[in-house]
Amino acid sequence: MINLHTLRVTPGAKRPKMRVGCGRGSGKGKTCGRGHKGQYARSGHKHKPAFEGGQMRLIRRIPKRGFNQGHKVVFEVVPVDSLNRFDNGTEISPATLKKAGLLKGRSVSVKILGDGTLTKKLAVKAQAFSQSAQRKITEAGGTWAVIE
Repeated sequence: MINLHTLRVTPGAKRPKMRVGCGRGSGKGKTCGRGHKGQYARSGHKHKPAFEGGQMRLIRRIPKRGFNQGHKVVFEVVPVDSLNRFDNGTEISPATLKKAGLLKGRSVSVKILGDGTLTKKLAVKAQAFSQSAQRKITEAGGTWAVIE
């Protein structure tokens, strides 16, 4: 049975602290494993991230180009012509378009464009519509609504 007074550390689980500078026989005497002179032998030296020995760092050598707008909304476009595959009176939403395979990317914003002609009466809901798409949906007898 194990009692508190009989507990022992597993052999090899705990290493003794390396005592540097304690003579040549210790294996870490004289220079203490730091080599001879130079910045790595001095106290206080740290390996800074991206430091390349004094030459120009890679992050500064590569040219930076362009500007990314963090608030830019990227729409996935769907032409009005492709909505003819749905039945008359169908309510079309981005989820319906995704299920039908008309949306390929992972973007959640959908814009309906006025390419082609619409022959069905549909209720279309999307984040954005072009003016020609709005006109063609209303001419076909359908309705359109902007959702957030």
